[in-house]
Amino acid sequence: MPDCRLYLITPPALPDPARFAAEDLARALDAGDVAALQIRLKGAPDEAILRATAAILPVAQSRGVAVLMNDSMELAKRSGCDGVHLGQQDGDLLAARKLLGTEATIGVTCHDSRHLAMEAGEAGADYVAFGAFFPTSTKETVHKPEPEILEWWSEMFEIPCVAIGGISPANCAPLVRAGADFLAVIGAVWSHPEGPAAGVRAMNAAIAAA
Repeated sequence: MPDCRLYLITPPALPDPARFAAEDLARALDAGDVAALQIRLKGAPDEAILRATAAILPVAQSRGVAVLMNDSMELAKRSGCDGVHLGQQDGDLLAARKLLGTEATIGVTCHDSRHLAMEAGEAGADYVAFGAFFPTSTKETVHKPEPEILEWWSEMFEIPCVAIGGISPANCAPLVRAGADFLAVIGAVWSHPEGPAAGVRAMNAAIAAA
């Protein structure tokens, strides 16, 4: 397996989750190496998120791709996800571990903060996420770390780190070289002009070339 792998995040809205799972997601996951998929449907009601997750889980898990719920440890538990990704306002990592168990994957957003990352590592996070490295239309960019934070983290700690924020085949090389274990992407795959499968292939090729 490559040292750096792809971490997909769902498109921000899924009007037809069953179709998305059977078509776009299946094609993307069959096109190349994808380590994980995060279900991030901001603003959607819980029931809609659970319906989407029910469609997505079998497609991803049958291909060996871990599925993480964004923000909500409760929804991660109810839906049977492999873990949860917690923002800084999304609850306590220790509470998530207690609820989801020792086997669950729990990641934590650490923005551009070495302090937050060390705290998360000490609390037992399975990975820490830094970003946004580049401008992104998905959310307002408040924190903008430099690739050096990935270098520092990977030299100091064994826990994997995820880079996120506006990452594309054209700009990912410095992040790969700095030590990112995973690159989290949305638009680079789902908005690729030739479709999601081409997006995964392009990202994997760029990671390998870096």
